[in-house]
Amino acid sequence: METCIAPGIKSWAEDERPREKLLNKGKQHLSNAELLAILISSGKKGRTALDVARDVLQLAGHNLHELARMDGHQLSKVPGIGPARAVALMAALELSNRRIHEASPKPKKIGSSMDASEVLSPLLRDLPHEEFWVLFLSQANKVRTVQRISQGGIAGTLADLRLIFRQAIEHFATGIILCHNHPSGNLKPSQADLRLTRKIVQAGQLMDVAVLDHLIIAGDAYFSFADEGRMPSVGVVP
Repeated sequence: METCIAPGIKSWAEDERPREKLLNKGKQHLSNAELLAILISSGKKGRTALDVARDVLQLAGHNLHELARMDGHQLSKVPGIGPARAVALMAALELSNRRIHEASPKPKKIGSSMDASEVLSPLLRDLPHEEFWVLFLSQANKVRTVQRISQGGIAGTLADLRLIFRQAIEHFATGIILCHNHPSGNLKPSQADLRLTRKIVQAGQLMDVAVLDHLIIAGDAYFSFADEGRMPSVGVVP
């Protein structure tokens, strides 16, 4: 019985090959599968790199955010994706994530919870575990720095008040915005979130550093304590 071998990408018309298409028409004209195929480079066992790329996207539900959350073990479930290719995909996705957060020459001014989420969400939305970050602001509400305070497990993380306010002093911050993520996708703040926010607000009053908001990031969505009227008054249990 004769074995049928699928033709490789090299046999396609030049305008249909992902690499040539990118060079001739521009990256914006490529689909997600075609961009992934360039990273994957070559196919395996009668399947093109584009076939493998489509399988990768299918595994992630055709959602790039879900794809960015996958580790090497998960990616390697796709036939044609070995450890080296899995690492290459993970590195490319992480570079894309960092590029979004790359500091611009002009400090960003924070005027709303949406402004803060644009800075913080790229850092947290794809993580499989919880992390706690703080946005440190000048008196004009311009971003001085963004710092990760702690990293935890799937269920939670802790924030060291001493570290937060030491960073605030070192960066001459007069205001801060707290942020952590919920890998579960649930945006509702827990009682522990409310108690921690109250403690930091109280400490901020003593240090003359305003705690302006606390964001919870879950995927592409966020919850703002300030917008929802959940920022605690000092001395009042929320």
